[in-house]
Amino acid sequence: MLVLRIALISLLVLTSLLLTLFILLHKGRGGGLSDMFGGGVTSSLGSSGVAERNLNRLTVIVSLIWFASIVGLGLVARFSVV
Repeated sequence: MLVLRIALISLLVLTSLLLTLFILLHKGRGGGLSDMFGGGVTSSLGSSGVAERNLNRLTVIVSLIWFASIVGLGLVARFSVV
C-alpha cells in the first residue's frame, strides 16, 4: 500500500504542475485577469487553431488523470490498514 500511495502522490504532483502549465499556456479570451497580465494586447504570436485544440485536449486528459489520482488517494486512505 505504501508503494501505491507514493506512486499516486507522485502522479498527483506531476499532473498538478502540468495542469498549471497547460492552463497558463492557453490563449487569453479578453477580459478578466488575462488583460491585467498583457493578454489584452493583440499579438500575431498567438497559437493557431490546431495548436489550441491540441492544448485543450491535452489539458482535459491531464485533468482527468489528476482527478483519478485524487480519487485513488482517497480510496487508498479509506481502505488502508493502519
